[in-house]
Amino acid sequence: MTPRSLYLTLAGLEVHVSAWGDRDAPALVMWHGLARHGRDFDTAARHFAGRFRVLCPDTIGRGLSAWSPEPARDYTIPTYCRQALELLDQLGIERCAWVGTSMGGLVGMGLAGTEAGRHRISRLVLNDIAPRLNAAAIERIKAYVSVVPDFATMAEFEQFLRAVYVPFGALSDDEWRAMAETSARRRDNGRLSCHYDPAVMRVFADSFDDFDMWDVYDAISCPVLALRGEASDLVERAVAEDMSRRGPRAELVHVQGCGHAPYLNTPGQLAVLDRFLG
Repeated sequence: MTPRSLYLTLAGLEVHVSAWGDRDAPALVMWHGLARHGRDFDTAARHFAGRFRVLCPDTIGRGLSAWSPEPARDYTIPTYCRQALELLDQLGIERCAWVGTSMGGLVGMGLAGTEAGRHRISRLVLNDIAPRLNAAAIERIKAYVSVVPDFATMAEFEQFLRAVYVPFGALSDDEWRAMAETSARRRDNGRLSCHYDPAVMRVFADSFDDFDMWDVYDAISCPVLALRGEASDLVERAVAEDMSRRGPRAELVHVQGCGHAPYLNTPGQLAVLDRFLG
């Protein structure tokens, strides 16, 4: 099974969406992390496509979506939330389940915890993301995404991804190769680099100090599943436990063998999602 590609104009920019499953099935949006793209969910999307209409956007500035001419305005959570609502409207989707990894979880939180999107999210999965993040981990992420190296061969690029994304957990060789092939773009010099606009990371570096979304989280009323990589340095255990006690009182699951963030590709991880999504 392979996805269909949709190209939609959302908030004035072209957004690519990998679409899986029956158009008439209940909708499941899967939104990726900061420096990634929608094809990260291929394994999970194939799993869910038999009973959901699965939509995996490439956030603007990543993958096959447009790069913004005004990065400081557009590479922000409010713009991503606006585009998510326009995505649902254009596809005629009144309500959806939402699985958000890292940044994608912040987008889901921003919808489910505000008046504009609260009625659109039926169930919310927050994959290794929280209303408050560990400042030391933010600095680590800034360090590795602020420099975009390039490589002479696809083999070298794949080895780079394997090293950087060890915390994702157990991926098969086929999954690593697919990640490399869907994550690469050739620069003008012919060398391979990651498929995102470097301005995305400059905006991130300027905007995530003193991060706090507890007020938004506390306003969520739909059921929430909080997944935390057992070795995650971004979501501290104490913060994750607070998520289970306040606001929507998320169901908390610590995912073994992962840091930031579980790739949602193993039978055990998919079983947890199966149970929660119903």
